[in-house]
Amino acid sequence: MARILLIEDDPAVREAVELGLSRRSHEVWAVATGEAGLAALDEYRPDLLLLDLVLPGLNGIQVCNRVRETSQVPIVILSGRDDDFDIITALETGADDYLVKPTRAAILDARIRAVLRRTESTGAGPARTAEVHGDLTIDRAALTVAKAGRPMDLHPSGLRLLLHLAASPEQVFSRHQLLEHVWGHGHHTDTRLVDACVARLRQRIEDPARRPRYLQTVRGFGYRFGPL
Repeated sequence: MARILLIEDDPAVREAVELGLSRRSHEVWAVATGEAGLAALDEYRPDLLLLDLVLPGLNGIQVCNRVRETSQVPIVILSGRDDDFDIITALETGADDYLVKPTRAAILDARIRAVLRRTESTGAGPARTAEVHGDLTIDRAALTVAKAGRPMDLHPSGLRLLLHLAASPEQVFSRHQLLEHVWGHGHHTDTRLVDACVARLRQRIEDPARRPRYLQTVRGFGYRFGPL
């Protein structure tokens, strides 16, 4: 069971989501505005924030920004918007997953559980010494990445993606494989989540004046790490 804070303006959607998740053993606290959601964070201390983008007052992106200033609580966007701009903006702001309404309660429950599993298991596995890939240094035990000696502050999804790809240099992974291994769900998920995360990660670790050195696109297949 997870404690979920739902921020949703539409009362019908709010009621349906609250009922569907409650039937799957989650505890849901639902509010209608971003301001109410931010106020409830400290009091309710949720395990996960479920957030719409279109809200009165503060919108979902603004709420996400505010939350990320002080908290790494997992954030799942549940929105009626289905364009690349909104998905990429939400992920760049710090959301961990993005679903388009309407979404069946069983699917929503599965995605929530996947996000929570990733949050709990990031960095699992035996401790290893730092890996050096060109000017990138990856320490899996400490979950840190440095570029040319400068620490990089990466979003959790980007860090998980980098750790997964760097563990198998030159191996090509399809978008569906990355969705399954990094996000915890595959063929029923929009692959734009992967593309958006790769684009955001490239902005942090690649040299903008050169072609991608680390996160390489293999046209028609997916992505690989290197070769350098």
